[in-house]
Formats: sequence, structure tokens, C-alpha cells
Amino acid sequence: MKTLAIVSYTAESVNSYYNQIESLFSDKISIEKYALEDLKNHKEINIDADVLLIPSYHLFNKIKGNVSSNTELLFADRTISKSGMDKIKRIKKDFRVVLIDESPEMTEQMISTIYQLGARHIQLTSYWADDSNDDDKIFIILGQSDYTPKASREIINVGNSLLDINTIIDIGMKFDLFSVLDRKDVVRSYKEIETANFGLLKIMGVTNSRESQLDILLQAIDAGVIGVDASGDIFLYNEIARDIVKKDNEHVINKNVLKLLPEIPFGYTLENWKPVEEKIIKINGCDVVVSVNPLLHSKKMYGAVAIIRKYSDLEKKEYLLRKKLIGKGYVAKYDFKDIFGKSNAITECKNIAKRMSKSNSSVLITGETGTGKELFAQAIHNNSLRKEYQFVAVNCGAFPESLLESELFGYEEGAFTGARKGGKPGLFELAHKGTLFLDEITEMPMSLQVKLLRVLQEREVVRLGGDRIIDVDIRIIAATNKGIKEMVEMGEFRQDLFYRLNVLPLKIPPLRDRREDIIGLVEYMKTTFDSEFTLTERAKEFLSEYSWNGNVRELRNCVEYLVNLGLNEIDDKDIPIDYEDRAIGTKLFLPEQDAMTEFLENTGGNLRKYIFVLEELKNAYINNKRIGRRSISEIARKKNIFISEQEVRTVLLNLERYKMAEINTGRGGTVITDFGIKALNYLSKG
Repeated sequence: MKTLAIVSYTAESVNSYYNQIESLFSDKISIEKYALEDLKNHKEINIDADVLLIPSYHLFNKIKGNVSSNTELLFADRTISKSGMDKIKRIKKDFRVVLIDESPEMTEQMISTIYQLGARHIQLTSYWADDSNDDDKIFIILGQSDYTPKASREIINVGNSLLDINTIIDIGMKFDLFSVLDRKDVVRSYKEIETANFGLLKIMGVTNSRESQLDILLQAIDAGVIGVDASGDIFLYNEIARDIVKKDNEHVINKNVLKLLPEIPFGYTLENWKPVEEKIIKINGCDVVVSVNPLLHSKKMYGAVAIIRKYSDLEKKEYLLRKKLIGKGYVAKYDFKDIFGKSNAITECKNIAKRMSKSNSSVLITGETGTGKELFAQAIHNNSLRKEYQFVAVNCGAFPESLLESELFGYEEGAFTGARKGGKPGLFELAHKGTLFLDEITEMPMSLQVKLLRVLQEREVVRLGGDRIIDVDIRIIAATNKGIKEMVEMGEFRQDLFYRLNVLPLKIPPLRDRREDIIGLVEYMKTTFDSEFTLTERAKEFLSEYSWNGNVRELRNCVEYLVNLGLNEIDDKDIPIDYEDRAIGTKLFLPEQDAMTEFLENTGGNLRKYIFVLEELKNAYINNKRIGRRSISEIARKKNIFISEQEVRTVLLNLERYKMAEINTGRGGTVITDFGIKALNYLSKG
């Protein structure tokens, strides 16, 4: 640490200068203090500082024997405080005023300063030159003075002399502390100081105004900015750059960037006069995207500027840009609280979905039409780590193949006839960091299934007609109301894509498997339509027994119809279901299940085996147990029914195929469905 020595006539004035310097330069330099009296009494004191600050040449002559020849000299320009100057200005015009300072030459210098500051209304003379005996004089003293007269008209103490602004700047430059002075309005920092250096004051005012404008500009830029001159010394360093680099201004400004920050490719730009475009580097363990551009003018290199951003900040900005380019906001509106139902089936399904929310793995939601698959998809998104980003839903069955591809992947300008000028980002891009919901995934053409598989594997897309690889970070939730496993077995859906999607399978129960929720759903839906009708017991019984092939969607349509009837009480005859549909709905089958009944009735001798397996599944269901093919084979052996374990397996597969049973993995066993119970009753009567 370099040293500054302060010498003056009195300890009081030394301390005044010290306080000014210490307040600005703080711990940047070491400061020694000496009063003339100390040096007279201790002639052995040797001042070996880097710089000596002294108020006059006359004083230096008195102490130069104590000063090392290697010490630089800095003669102080002094001034007074604004409050002291105000006292002088209040003196009446043409009064004779005597100024007392620490020495004759210092008094003469201060008289010049006071006149320059505007106090020309008084007759100001030096104490050392005043030979009149007139007691009707006003004396001005600076701080405590040994020369204060005993008798006078008035004594005005204007306080200790102060260092003028240009001396403060000289000290900063002597000690290479430009970074402390840089971007600081030194005049504003010393509001109580009057300065006689009006030229410097004006220049600093203009400079500070321009620097303030530059500071505002640098703060408005949402990136770190580092500027260097032709030799690589840093002259520009904004706040965001400081947050990334983790170094304060004083450790950066005027330091050589090639030594201080070698990871930033300034060297290449300064040597070759060429830019470096968006290179990813590491600073303090973080990924940072940096671009460096040369500062060239009239074929001369003046330096270079680096723009730096944290990679995560860049990704967030890119996401917002993608969102604006699409022109739409895709938001998941529903949460798990919006999924109504208290039955065991729906409660268990919701609990499983909540656990799935915390994962980033793909989800495959299966269930009949109208069961609320998208509702679950939105709830999963809103409870995931991606909830702050987009939820993008697309129905794969709603677009022809060519249009679906352009919607998903986007396209460049001129990619095909009718392509929008400037191109268009795809839904994969829009869903970056968020969730992409692919409804009716089984409707996706085989050619697109291959491309989707690649996106899931590589996490990157290429727009139609383009060659630029775009990184995407998305979670896929797919849904279907078809038997996707059977489609895989029949070669109608890619097996590799199925396994990629079916990481977290979620099956939504149909409404007929949670009949205890039906009346509650009706009451809930009534409130959404602001209706207050009541149901008769026969209406409640019918609604609870009906099969609801369209599930919750069909039930909602039914409630909306009843609301518009304007009746206070609804009976079963008011429910908008045809007679034939009532018979089918309350007795047994869905239209597509006719093939199953025909199959069972034509099994001949095997029909008894199907009835036996259904009965055992029903018994297990009643007793709240899970049962598998081995257990069923063991029961058959004990009852002397001849059916092998392999035959049981075939029967179970056929029952699952026709929605009469659900086969679970592991020890989950097989569970009979509501439809399976109805089918058993029907077959047993036959």
C-alpha cells in the first residue's frame, strides 16, 4: 500500500486535510500526519512517503531536511467551506477586514481565493501586512489561530481551510486511483466545499452529465458489458458484468483484461481485429455466452467490447421471444382441486398424478373419451417444476399430416408454397422449458412418430426448410382413448415411441367405475350454470345406473340440457336419453362392445371357462383382494375345473381386450371392471 504524508503548520489543519482524503480514498492508501511543531522537536523524523502533500513552498523549505529525496511533492490548493464563505458575504460593504492564516504566503493565497469566490465587496488585507492601529476592524481567522488579536470590532471564524477539488483529483491520479474518481461526481461528494477552479468545475459538470447518460444506458442493457482499449486495459465495466465476474470496479478498471479475465476471448479480437460470435465459456463455474467486437474507426483499432450473459438468463430471454413470436399465451388453467370426485377410483388416480407431477419423465394418459385427460395433463403441469412456463396443447387428430408437421416443428420462409414470410416457430419451440400435451397421440402418422421419437431422444428440432438445430427442453404428456397396446401389437403405432411415452402411465377411470361421484358431479355442475333444480329419487337412481358412454362430458351436456328446461324439479322422464339408449345404458353394453358379446356367445364350450374366470374375479373384487392367473388356476384345480394356467392367461387377455378386466403389472393382479360384472350377470342368465 502506497503512502501519502500530510504536513502543515498545525495539527488542526493536518486533521482537516486528512478527513477529506480519508473519506474518499479510504483504505486504498496509507496516510501519515505531521505538524511543523512535531518536526521541529524531532529532527530525526524522516518522511519517506511516496507523496508529500504540503500547503506552501515556504513550509517545505523549513522541513526539507526531513523529507526523502524519493518522495514526490504535491503543493495543495486550498479553499474554504460554503458556510465560511456565507459568513464573509454577510459582512457589510466596504468594511476593512483582516485575514489571519497560518503564514504570510498562505494568507496571501487565501485572500486571492476569497476574492475569486466573489467577496469583492470588502477591503481584505493580510494580517502580516496590516500596520494600522485602528480597532474598528473585522478579523477573519481559519480555525484556531495563535495570532488572534485581543481587541477588535469582530472576529469571524470561517473554519479550517480545505483542500480544493483539483488537489483531491491530483492525489487520486498520483496514486493511480482513477477507478475511485471514475464515474464519481467528486464535486457532488464535497457539497460543502467552495472551489475557485471554475474551469475544472465546468468540465466535470459536462463529463459527469455524459457519464450519467452512459451509466443509464449501461444499466438499461440487459447484459454485461466490458470495454478495453487497444492495449487490453479495461475502461468500461457495468453492473451486470460485475455480477457475473464477481470483482469490484477497483480490481478491474485499468487492469489488463488478458491477465485478469483470460477466459474472455479479447486476445483474438485485439490481435486479428475480428469479432467472436456467441461463444460459451465458464466464469466462476457458470456457463456464460460471450461475444467480442472490435472498436474500429478509420482503419485504426481503438479497443474491443464484450457482451456477456449467463446462459440461464439467455434461455429465459429466448423463451420470452419465442412466446412473443407465436403471439399467443398457452396457459394451463386447471389444477387438481378442479378435478371433482371423492370415490376411491378418482382419488387414487389423482394421488398417482400428483406424484408424477414432480418428475420430468413423459406421461401417457389413457382413458375413454370425456374422462378429463387434458384436465389431468394441465393439473400435472401446474404442479411441476415447469409451471412458470408454457403449457402447449395440440390435438394430433385435428390436423392433416403436412399441417401437423409444420405446426409442431415450425418452418423457415419459403419452405413450401404459402409459407408465411419470415417463417414460423413450431410448438416444440414454444413449449421450451414447459410442457407439450399431445392429445389423441394414436392419430399421429407413422412418419411423424419417427420425428417425435428423435425429438424425445435428442431434445432438438429443425424447422421445415431449415438447417439450424434448435435446442428444446420440454416434457411430453400424451393422451389417447384407444387401446394403444393393441395398436402396437398390430403394428399401427411404433413400439419404440410407445415405450418412450409410457414411462409414467396414468389411466383415468370411466364415470361408470365411480358411480358414487355422479350425483355430486351433477350438483357441482349446477352451480357452474347458476341453477337450483332438484332431482327426484328416480332421477338420481337413473343417473347413477346409466352407463355414460361419453363420461363426464356427456354428463355435463345432460346437466346443461336440464338447466335450460327451467324446471324446479327433475324426474327421470325429463332426462334427455332415448328409450333404446336407456335400455342399453342401464342394462349392459356400449355400442362397440357388441363384438365382445358375440365373441363370448360363440366360444362354445369355452364360455364356461370365461364365466368361471369372471366369477373368481368378481369374488376377489367383493372381498377386496387382487388375484392373478396362478391363483385362478389353483382354484380351478381344487374345484375340478379343467383349465390350464396358459388358458387362464388367454382368457384374461381377451377380457382385458374387451374392457371386462384390467391386468396390472407385478403383484397387482387382475381386477374385474363394472362392465365385466354386468357381462357376467348377462352371461349367467343366458
